[in-house]
This record gives sequence, C-alpha cells and structure tokens, in this order.
Amino acid sequence: MHAPRPNHVRPGRLSLIGLNLLLLGALAWVTFQPAAGADSATRLGQPARPRGQYVLNAGRMQGSTVHAVYVLDVVNQELLALRWDRAGQRLETLGYRNIAQDAAGPSSR
Repeated sequence: MHAPRPNHVRPGRLSLIGLNLLLLGALAWVTFQPAAGADSATRLGQPARPRGQYVLNAGRMQGSTVHAVYVLDVVNQELLALRWDRAGQRLETLGYRNIAQDAAGPSSR
C-alpha cells in the first residue's frame, strides 16, 4: 500500500476547508454587525428600554375552563396576561397593565 504524501490535499478536504472558511467569514460578519434592538430605538428618538426580568405565573381565570399565564416584567413594571388558543394554535393576549402608572394613582392616567 502506498502511504499518502503529507503535503497532498484531497479534493474533498479542500472543499471542507473552503466551507469552514466561508462559515467563519459569515460568523465574523454577524458578530461585528451593530445590534438592531435598543440602538434603533434610541436613533428614532425613543428612550432605550431596559432589559426585563420576567416572572411567570399560571392561574385559572374566573368563568373559564382555560388557564392564563401572567407575565410580570419586574424591571419595566408591566404585567401581561396570555392564554393559549387551541383552535388557532397561538397565544392570545388577554390584557396589559402598566404597574408603575397604576401605583402612581389616578392622576397619571
């Protein structure tokens, strides 16, 4: 049997090396792109929204057989109520409350 020469590159290996270089280039391009989230909000004149910390709680709704999921954003002080729509196979928003405005009283509404 002939042993392959060390400096001989097979065509299959050459295509794998090319694919790895292409993927490495794509990863570098995505990594160094500017963030689209909060930066775009500040560019549009809107205040930057802080990253939230969420608490989830499930509970039964009065007068209904389905349960709701309550999502509390502790940092931004917002509450969202959701339920699962079986027919549409999607989440349905039941309500939203801004807790900071509620705590400030009726004069801030």
